[in-house]
Amino acid sequence: MNEKEILEFTINEQANERLDKFVCDKTDVSRSLCKEMIEQGLVLVNNKKEKQSYKIKPNDYITIELPEVKEYEILPENLNLNIVYEDDDVAVVDKPYGMVVHPASGIYQHTLVNGLLYQLKNLSGINGVMRPGIVHRIDKDTSGLLMVAKNDQAHNSLSEQLAKKTVNRRYIALVYGKIEHDAGKINAPIGRDELDRKKMAVVEDGKEAVTNFVVLERFKDFTLVECRLETGRTHQIRVHFKYINHPLVGDPLYGPRHVIGDTGQFLHARLLGFNHPKTGKYLEFESPLPEYFTSFLEELRKRDDLVKAKF
Repeated sequence: MNEKEILEFTINEQANERLDKFVCDKTDVSRSLCKEMIEQGLVLVNNKKEKQSYKIKPNDYITIELPEVKEYEILPENLNLNIVYEDDDVAVVDKPYGMVVHPASGIYQHTLVNGLLYQLKNLSGINGVMRPGIVHRIDKDTSGLLMVAKNDQAHNSLSEQLAKKTVNRRYIALVYGKIEHDAGKINAPIGRDELDRKKMAVVEDGKEAVTNFVVLERFKDFTLVECRLETGRTHQIRVHFKYINHPLVGDPLYGPRHVIGDTGQFLHARLLGFNHPKTGKYLEFESPLPEYFTSFLEELRKRDDLVKAKF
């Protein structure tokens, strides 16, 4: 008999949020399925069944029993992942664009988790069989560095560092338009887009989201920026730059209707730094921009040089 996968949360920052919204955000399942789970008693607040409109409070203890996926087994696959660091407690992997981080409804093969199961001997079990070792995520078409926990003690330590905002995460993004100021800070709460549940948006009752950025290079029609995250909301960089009218190039969800390229958004997790969960030593890793990203930048530089040469 399969073990039930149960997610547990003790509430701190999500106070006053509706229960159904909280469940949707934490599980990535559809709104209708969230409603069914709550009605069936698969979601409990302080070990009691509540309505989907229940407003969660500080120190509430919420358990979410995920629907069993009996017919699927997450199998190891040799995906030749680039493991840039590994010891007995933690690993750092450089994820290529186009790869989903963990299995979800309808996606059970070719994910980062499938590859991790093949290449690493141990992974933490805190997030259940669908997300072993996964402490944080990046989007399918975002490339770059992720930390992976190999045991539960390491997982708890890394999660705590994320919660305390001590993890150093820096991303390189190419955005539309010319940003005139050299640096900036976007502080705007993010939640589900009420008009499209597949998208996130800046909303009044959203969760705190802070993105710092500096301009690295300006082109005629684009700007290359480095972003430093203080929080880690879903699609945070993509949503924040759309909010300031500089959406990411290549982004099919938040960018213009005409999408440049076929690699998704030009976004790369370049730098990752954290304290080792056992020794406390600060570790920092860097990943070079992927070839498609650097090639496009070179095309822009050549084009801009040609334009300047005409004057």
